[in-house]
Amino acid sequence: MTFEETYLNDNILDALYDMHFEEMTPIQEHCIPKILDGSDLIGVAQTGTGKTAAYLLPILSMLDDGGFPKDAINCIVMSPTRELAQQIDQSMQGFGYYLDSVSSAVVYGGNDGSRFDQETKALKMGADVVIATPGRLLSHIRMGHVDLSKLSFFVLDEADRMLDMGFSDDILNIAKLLPQNHQTIMFSATMPDKIQQLARTLLNNPAEVKIAVSKPAEKIQQSAYVCYEPQKLGIIRSLFKAGELQRVIIFSGKKDKVKDITRELRHMKINCAPMHSDLSQAERDDVMYRFKSGQVDVLVATDIVARGIDIDDILMVINYDVPRDAEDYVHRIGRTARAQRDGVAITFVSEQDIRYFSDIERFLAETITKNPLPEGLGEGPAYNPTAPRKSSPGRGGRSRNGKSGGKQHRGGRRHKHSSNKPQGNNPKGNNPKGNTAKGN
Repeated sequence: MTFEETYLNDNILDALYDMHFEEMTPIQEHCIPKILDGSDLIGVAQTGTGKTAAYLLPILSMLDDGGFPKDAINCIVMSPTRELAQQIDQSMQGFGYYLDSVSSAVVYGGNDGSRFDQETKALKMGADVVIATPGRLLSHIRMGHVDLSKLSFFVLDEADRMLDMGFSDDILNIAKLLPQNHQTIMFSATMPDKIQQLARTLLNNPAEVKIAVSKPAEKIQQSAYVCYEPQKLGIIRSLFKAGELQRVIIFSGKKDKVKDITRELRHMKINCAPMHSDLSQAERDDVMYRFKSGQVDVLVATDIVARGIDIDDILMVINYDVPRDAEDYVHRIGRTARAQRDGVAITFVSEQDIRYFSDIERFLAETITKNPLPEGLGEGPAYNPTAPRKSSPGRGGRSRNGKSGGKQHRGGRRHKHSSNKPQGNNPKGNNPKGNTAKGN
């Protein structure tokens, strides 16, 4: 289904044309008509399926069509991290290129006083769309900078990640301030019990769209090393010696482990940088800039980078530890083999993680190749998923081895629906667009 077959307005369609967006992804095809219809919605889809456009496009189209309060905050988009908030803002700038009547602001912590003052001004003036992390938005609310009494759209992006990061109370406190007649849209990569409970609390008779978690791209060459914890650095040393690798992300689930790994890699003279929540926003921006520009070869990161960061040329992903959730594994290794490129994903499976890795293989319905350990590291543990899981790794004598310019409006273009497209907006159920929107 194409975007032209929806009731998105002409200004949005012009921007999509400039961005070479034609066919909708499944999540967009199912969500856009329902959001235009005014329904609360919960969408379950992984990163990379186009969910940001699935909610931004219909909301921006309705705001641009008019009928909403002027100089008021009409939409809040909640994001779990500063990086994702910045990426949503970038999408907002692209999709809203021709929307002179729709303003936006991005609000997140970890920056200086000047930035905070700019946020305060935008919030008090009533930016139409505010993209914010929960903690920072609450800070502005408590200081009296935010009026949410006229809000029409409340979006929770990556809701499962927000709950994992402890933002549940912040979200509920913000939700209490919203007017009764607003539309709530929630997206999550997974649907655990805590997300279902949050949905029951915040959403009113929501439409549900679930896109199955896709398997990793076929171009990703997956393999694993079954090893003891002290052998992992030796494997990395062997990998870099063999390949002189660049454009690599090493994932670990804990920020303290990220710091340790970075320190050890620097001892090996590997050009690397850490990415975790203890860094200031300026430091994180600098790390991402240096990595994207090739000044840093290896990014050592927590799962903060596994979702929502768009880098197309990653050659290898190394899971220093096994994710506890199979879908997190898919998110991590999905950073490589993008834009039709090949990629490599390697996972270090310690003795206590064997059962978790077996769960991932069962989820993928495939057996992942187990590589022999590099020479000199000794033997690793046997890969026996049915054995009782040990509380600590056996080390038995193993050695430690360590969009710019050139835009032009397509004057005179007529959309095939433009002559009979219904007009007007009502954010909660009476929007005539939804009565005839295609693709439900």
